[in-house]
Amino acid sequence: MARRLQIKWGSGDKVTARLAIPAGESGIGILLAHGAGAGQDHEFMVTLREALAARGLTVMTFNYAYTEAGRKAPDRASKLLDVHRAAAERLQTYSDKVVLAGKSMGGRVGSHLAGDEDWSASALVYYGYPLVALGKSEPRDTTHLERIEAPQLFFAGSRDRLSPPDLIGELALRLPRAAMSIVEGGDHSFKVPKMAGLTHREVISRLAHDTADWLR
Repeated sequence: MARRLQIKWGSGDKVTARLAIPAGESGIGILLAHGAGAGQDHEFMVTLREALAARGLTVMTFNYAYTEAGRKAPDRASKLLDVHRAAAERLQTYSDKVVLAGKSMGGRVGSHLAGDEDWSASALVYYGYPLVALGKSEPRDTTHLERIEAPQLFFAGSRDRLSPPDLIGELALRLPRAAMSIVEGGDHSFKVPKMAGLTHREVISRLAHDTADWLR
């Protein structure tokens, strides 16, 4: 079970966070940020948080301010970064090393925190990095990723149009310490066709297993 926290950011505003600290934890803390369309209590986020914690990792999820307020449209980038930074600093009080991880937009915001603001992350993990924006055909600018010295791990579904495996693979090759893992049949939510013989929970469990294995 994850304990409920309040994270202060800005001039005294607060967002909700949930922290899972397993017995015999490794000293590695993962800040798992949600995507643009769903908050930290979405099934994917809860399942992945539990699966990572089951592998001995401290995991914190949190809501961005717009999610906390019940709004659908994400905040401007500077506000997202303010909340993300506050959550990362809070996790530092529980873990020796902090890994910035996230689903789609959450992973991208974490990458800007590390790449543009030089926040000292031990590693970064992206569950569907949104390299191509919805409705666009050209990749986003990724020069900030090249400024990140920490190792980076990209998960991409083979059917993901926002995180196309071929483009993610090319990106990973350009980065100094990057790795990539493809989920066969997975879309942007890592859902696979029934013919794959795997439930969504099993796919997420594999994401957690591969994440923990890579971090160690």
